[in-house]
Amino acid sequence: MTHEEILRLLRRLTLATNRMDGAYYLFARRRGVNENTLALLYAIDGGQPHSQKQVCEEWLIPKTTINTIVRQLEAEGYLTLRHDGRGREKTLCLTPTGMDYARSILGDIYAAEDAAMEAALKKFSPAFVDALEEYTAVLCAEFEARTGGAPNPKIAADEQGDRKR
Repeated sequence: MTHEEILRLLRRLTLATNRMDGAYYLFARRRGVNENTLALLYAIDGGQPHSQKQVCEEWLIPKTTINTIVRQLEAEGYLTLRHDGRGREKTLCLTPTGMDYARSILGDIYAAEDAAMEAALKKFSPAFVDALEEYTAVLCAEFEARTGGAPNPKIAADEQGDRKR
């Protein structure tokens, strides 16, 4: 494959991922929800316990942003923090009201994702997800090697702050 062909593929992939990110952003705006609030709800709605630190690391959202969202959702009665007995980390837990709130927002997202995945799987094998995960992992490693840190400048700034503490 020539370099020009690779560049064309990279542009297509970058455009596709930007459009996908944009679709989630626009969905959140149309629902009157901050995109990072949407990401946090999505992260903790899966039934697995998550700490703020885990959400920050997995979703590449700065700690200060997650902390602000957690405090807001906690004040609105949608979320509680539970100490799991390990260090200072607390587990984020949706309250019953929070579960209803999350599902009222996420239900349409899950339905759209299901429809999109079904359509994609009619054309491609599930291996396309494995390929995208591999590409993402390698790309992140390459960015980290070239910048000496996380690919997201906000996360890198948070990392610097953590090192100073």
